[in-house]
Amino acid sequence: MDSKIAKYRMVYDHHTHTIYSHGKGTIEDNVKEAIAKGLESVAITDHGPGHLTYGIDRKKLPQMRAEIDSLQAKYPQIKILLGVEANTMRTEPFLDVSPEERPCYDILLAGYHFGILHAGMVSNYLNRHIGLFGNDASTLKVKNTSMILDALYYNEEKGNHIDVLTHPGDKGPFDIVDIAKACADTGTFIEINDKHKHLTADEIRMASAFDVKFIIGSDAHIPSKVGSFKGPLARALEAGLDPERIVNIKEK
Repeated sequence: MDSKIAKYRMVYDHHTHTIYSHGKGTIEDNVKEAIAKGLESVAITDHGPGHLTYGIDRKKLPQMRAEIDSLQAKYPQIKILLGVEANTMRTEPFLDVSPEERPCYDILLAGYHFGILHAGMVSNYLNRHIGLFGNDASTLKVKNTSMILDALYYNEEKGNHIDVLTHPGDKGPFDIVDIAKACADTGTFIEINDKHKHLTADEIRMASAFDVKFIIGSDAHIPSKVGSFKGPLARALEAGLDPERIVNIKEK
């Protein structure tokens, strides 16, 4: 497996965090690490503003844009994007980044996280940590999956296209088959995450039955993790996924 992984490189990493939300490094720290890893592009995708403890401050977006513009001039060898990892919710507009805010960002990621109101935070947290529902979490699974489908379809209709669905299956029960179908319908990339175990190899097998493309995201919260892709690629190969279906992985 190691020899197979060694044949590939990550072209770009479009899921990284900084001190503007839950990360430990600056935007420049992430950019410098991306350059050191030989990446062609990096996106700064701090957590959406609806998160109760570490969501991005909307008032700081102009500051972030100015910082990225300055760094782009300083490091012309790499493309630097300002994005966001929005949080899915069960209530309209089903994301904490509205269609009106979309022009502020170059790329829109979205995923489920604890710490979001109107998103089943308590039930999902208790189910994950103490097995609240035991072996029967079917109702929770239906609600979680519906939340993701609503976020994908509603925002697609409103011109708020979600580019990447991050770590589906993490932090609660989800129906990966239904989610993969929706991602195929909306042209949304499904992420294989380096920080979290989702998609798992089994989930990749389920999702790969549909006409959907995959993307690896480091989900780096410290600069040294920017560009990390070997764990997710190993899961993809274990699942029998053709690496050509992973949009940011290429043979060396």
